[in-house]
Amino acid sequence: MRELTFGFSPCPNDTFAFHALTHGLVEVPFAVRPVLLDIEELNRRAHSSVFDITKLSVGAFADIGDRYRLIRSGAALGKGVGPLVVARTAMSMVEAARGSIAIPGRETTAYRLLRLAAPEVNEPVEMRYDRILAAVSNGEVNAGLIIHESRFTFADHGLVKVIDLGDWWEHETALPVPLAGICARADLDHETVAGIEQAIRASVQYAFDHPDASLDYVRANSQELSDEVCAAHIALYVNEFSLDIGDDGLRAIARLVNASV
Repeated sequence: MRELTFGFSPCPNDTFAFHALTHGLVEVPFAVRPVLLDIEELNRRAHSSVFDITKLSVGAFADIGDRYRLIRSGAALGKGVGPLVVARTAMSMVEAARGSIAIPGRETTAYRLLRLAAPEVNEPVEMRYDRILAAVSNGEVNAGLIIHESRFTFADHGLVKVIDLGDWWEHETALPVPLAGICARADLDHETVAGIEQAIRASVQYAFDHPDASLDYVRANSQELSDEVCAAHIALYVNEFSLDIGDDGLRAIARLVNASV
């Protein structure tokens, strides 16, 4: 049986959604070799077409060119799911932009949204997403652009919200926030890509139907997050768009990819 490599993140939403696929719980016409990496690392590796299937930030789509094509299942989109800018003290986005801002990567959707909402930002500092809260808290940077589970834990670090970029996007476009999608390498044949899409959709549906099946897998990859944070993370980022992007999702992706930054 043919083996396909599948790159996705160790975050709870991905391990929840793709647990069934990577553990043989849904019928697929190929074997899967999962590789779990930070989303910005997945974005970088896509430039060399490293994986057959990969999760990618929508913010990276324009630079990936024709190396990958989006499939309709497995995406991370929705309302109220956008990245946040946080700081130690209350301030406006204009004030935050005057200093250094930690970002989780230049190809992330979060950074693309930040550049659209606050083009005056001129001192981004790249670091892994899970280092940003500490960097803001200890004064290493003026503010931080946070993603993933950090939106649930930033207050524990004594930080305050400067702006919710998801709210900004929804107000500007009336569309869901298009964070990331699952893509298949462009040189894969049509039959294989169709099988990938069906397999991803089946895995997400299995996760919805058997929400406790992936608990151990989620915990093993969750970097010691509490069960409550993992559950909130999954509930926010795995939704109806994860089964099928839909027309609104496709419009949101096109809008973000084609936006001038």
